Amino acid sequence: MHHNWWLRHAKFPIFSTISIATIFLVITLIGNIFNVSLNSIAFRDYRSFHLQGALNSQQQHNLHSAHIFPLSIYADVEQVLTHEQSYLIALVNASELERAAWIRKKLEELEIFKMTKQSRQFDNRVRKFFSENCKIKFFMIWIAPARFFRRRETLALESLFKTHPKGCLIILSITMDSSFGYLILKPLLNHGFKVLALAPDLPFLFKDTPAETWFQEMRSGIKNPGEIPLAQNLSNLLRLTILYKYGGVYLDTDIIALRSFSGLRNSIGAQSVDLVSGHWTRLNNAVLIFDKNHQLLLKFIEEFASNFDGNKWGYNGPYLVSRVVEKIAGTPGYNYTILPPTAFYLVDWTRIDRLFVQPKDRNSSRWVELKLQQLREHAYGLHLWNKQTSRLQIEEGSVVDRLIGHCCVICEGMYNRSA
Repeated sequence: MHHNWWLRHAKFPIFSTISIATIFLVITLIGNIFNVSLNSIAFRDYRSFHLQGALNSQQQHNLHSAHIFPLSIYADVEQVLTHEQSYLIALVNASELERAAWIRKKLEELEIFKMTKQSRQFDNRVRKFFSENCKIKFFMIWIAPARFFRRRETLALESLFKTHPKGCLIILSITMDSSFGYLILKPLLNHGFKVLALAPDLPFLFKDTPAETWFQEMRSGIKNPGEIPLAQNLSNLLRLTILYKYGGVYLDTDIIALRSFSGLRNSIGAQSVDLVSGHWTRLNNAVLIFDKNHQLLLKFIEEFASNFDGNKWGYNGPYLVSRVVEKIAGTPGYNYTILPPTAFYLVDWTRIDRLFVQPKDRNSSRWVELKLQQLREHAYGLHLWNKQTSRLQIEEGSVVDRLIGHCCVICEGMYNRSA
């Protein structure tokens, strides 16, 4: 039986007609990307703080060239097509078996599917890390190149440790589990915070769950990855399986933590509610808080594996958790809490840009103060919706600008913010 927080507290479709360009984008877009928070591409002036002078120019060049062309769903299509001409293969007249073989070959080349020395030690490294007196376990996912771990993402980490100084954070990432990734995290480590980037062992994380068969079929070319970047959908699945295996808190890297999560357990946040009935209308998977082996997580994984659709944005993420919770509503044996939108989604993605704007008059100043008060009194965190806001400037005196001063722990020279 679930509880409403606010009541207690105030065909496999084959590529039949898909074009060459679309096939190309499916493969290339999943190759190098993708941060579940849809990392901020706008901060092109950023070079990870505290790294100036840490590496000589040749070392920096070598590290950067390891991922020559970081792709995201925001990448310009013409730029993608120009850069990766080698992926243009004529499949218009290919048979279904030939298409499956081609997909299988390309998927095998993707970095995220490759086993590394680090990923083979994944479980041992996780258990050792969490054995070091961790008060609360956190997980994030980063599938973009490490050099794109920028100000927004760094602020999310700082806010997490500002509110949970005794917490332990694991970032599931092949690219961050590297010398360069270590340098990005080193300032936090120097302050005594416990953060570790680990290359995930996908077969291990999916083993003995419904995701295991799905993963095997995807790797073999039987399943169609669809037009949505596969890395995005893998991120949706990874957050479920990592919590199912270990328990803890999953956060997107554009969540700004505002208070301790220690009082939350087996919880998922509503993104929106019906103003008349008060019933949620959509849930979101940007924040998940669950015990190990929780039955609702297993239901989420089952839904992902059995009804995967790689052609619909959000179908295997926010819409998935909404579908499952709607289906099991009232079913005995489940124990979970639905948090209200104020917990993490005070401002919807359609209006999030207002939090970045400087107040220009008395009314807008009052609005800023009201939002800050609501965040202080009701929110555990704030989703910045990087997909919509990554190109926005943080204007002086805006809500986000004011929050930076509250959230950062390594603040000197990092952010432009009001006093």
